[in-house]
Amino acid sequence: MTHIPVTEIQRTRRADGEGSVQVQLDPSLKIGNAKVFAIYGKGGIGKSTTSSNLSVAFSKLGKRVLQIGCDPKHDSTFTLTKKLMPTVIDVLESVNFHAEELRPEDFVYEGYNGVMCVEAGGPPAGTGCGGYVVGQTVKLLKEHHLLEDTDVVIFDVLGDVVCGGFAAPLQHADRALIVTANDFDSIFAMNRIVQAIGAKAKNYNVRLGGVIANRSAATDQIDKFNERIGLRTMARFPDLDVIRRSRLKKATLFEMEASPELEAVQNEYLRLAASLWVGTEPLYAEPMKDREIFDLLGFD
Repeated sequence: MTHIPVTEIQRTRRADGEGSVQVQLDPSLKIGNAKVFAIYGKGGIGKSTTSSNLSVAFSKLGKRVLQIGCDPKHDSTFTLTKKLMPTVIDVLESVNFHAEELRPEDFVYEGYNGVMCVEAGGPPAGTGCGGYVVGQTVKLLKEHHLLEDTDVVIFDVLGDVVCGGFAAPLQHADRALIVTANDFDSIFAMNRIVQAIGAKAKNYNVRLGGVIANRSAATDQIDKFNERIGLRTMARFPDLDVIRRSRLKKATLFEMEASPELEAVQNEYLRLAASLWVGTEPLYAEPMKDREIFDLLGFD
């Protein structure tokens, strides 16, 4: 069995989570001058679709973009590259974890409209921590000077897991964005993610940026939750069939056949990218207790 080294990880009790054991990355691993966004949300909510189209929107604004998928499924950049790419863990394992033997083209691929794509991957199930994967990915990118010419970095993070390892991108991000639908399960996951971001914000620069409503014709439940805890919705994308078909066609929404509804979605992504580039005020939301969410959203 392959054992992943964990020399860059310190597992210590920290003040960013009451009584918690958090994964702390090497503090020298700074991304640099790029604006960094971490995308979170309930599993299956459309984070990869959102991340990929947001990456393209930034690139359409003339920005140099790097998207980093942080999921063992390694399909974050699938619509950008039209294939499942090898992960950083895959290529490290192929050289027996001698990172100095790797070249940038071994783990960085150019996707649609020049978006650079990396799939961090993850450790074998039950054998390691996702924080190591994020740390190794950033370390490789820095060693090969791949972050120096990057304007925007987008981390697309696994499901609604908020353990120390998969909260690790929050240690690099400027803003964390939460993708949600207008339903109880998505909002419940969002509340937990707000807790994780608040914990990391005690020791790192990351702050809440806002909410992206996805697959949502209405937003009444999201609006009710946002108003209660101090969040705001930054963009809304309806549940359109063209979005589903884009995934099946291995394409971003900017490559699909033109239609008025598609143009509206593209413009919403461009508007969101422009807003994020200019800069958004940080949000300081107060997460709710689980029982309070049940009461708020109409459960007896």
